Amino acid sequence: MPGPIFSPAFRLILSTSAAVATLLAPHAALAAASIAPVSAPASSDDPLATLVNAYRADPGACDGRPAAPAAALDPHPALAQVRIGAGTFIESALERAGYAAAQAQAVYVTGPEDAQAAMTVLAQKYCKVLLSDRFSAVGSYREGATWTVVLALPAPPLPSATYPDWREAGRAILDEVNAARASARSCGEQAFPAAPPLSWNGALGDAALAHSRDMAARRYFSHRARDGSQAADRVLRAGYSWRRVGENIAFGQRSPREVVEGWLDSPGHCANIMNRDFTEMGAAYGVTPQRQAGIIYWTQVFGTPR
Repeated sequence: MPGPIFSPAFRLILSTSAAVATLLAPHAALAAASIAPVSAPASSDDPLATLVNAYRADPGACDGRPAAPAAALDPHPALAQVRIGAGTFIESALERAGYAAAQAQAVYVTGPEDAQAAMTVLAQKYCKVLLSDRFSAVGSYREGATWTVVLALPAPPLPSATYPDWREAGRAILDEVNAARASARSCGEQAFPAAPPLSWNGALGDAALAHSRDMAARRYFSHRARDGSQAADRVLRAGYSWRRVGENIAFGQRSPREVVEGWLDSPGHCANIMNRDFTEMGAAYGVTPQRQAGIIYWTQVFGTPR
């Protein structure tokens, strides 16, 4: 009879990278005589983006207080091509334009007849957004009498770009886990002593890969797969004869370090990582094919062989 399965149904759901917010400003009248015009270079493919950078270089004041200069933003064509209508989720709009964003925000103004006049009103009403250090890219577009500025921070690369061989990502997770196990720590209210390092097991890695890819392809998040299998079933299917097995899953994180940090912050996942009864580990990721930005699903499988 199989031994006990150490596989608590803890689920770690972290937000993808960072929350993407949209600020669609209310219509603003062109009545800002107190704001000095912002000078800009004579030519630009995106004149309002150029004006934003000129403003960041020499903002003067923001909300009546002296404002420090901010670093220039990189003009990006996708941010000028995106269209954000009423009820549009900015992340989805950016994905359709081919831009994966970790953070994005849009402000707009209706009424000004040219970019300089639009910049004058935007600087008056949204100076904090325009000077924010949360963004590194900018683009703008005009539709009729409405001028929109889009500011964004690109998402970090998918693990499939950084770790085209999923085993490299899995071994990076192993390194992070072994570093955590090297010292005593508390997982919630439970204290764990330091534990011996885990070793990589290819069969456990294959089981982790199969589950990550299945979750990504079928867009679900559960220890129980769509075929009804649990972690113990999947490791047997991968050819691993186990005495003890456990599993951590997560989605949204962009790197092995980020996902391990998230697991360590969750008592149940942390307990799996620190459990000295486990001796081997495999881990892998899967990426959804449907979206430009991609959603990453991670699986970490622990085992002790017979």
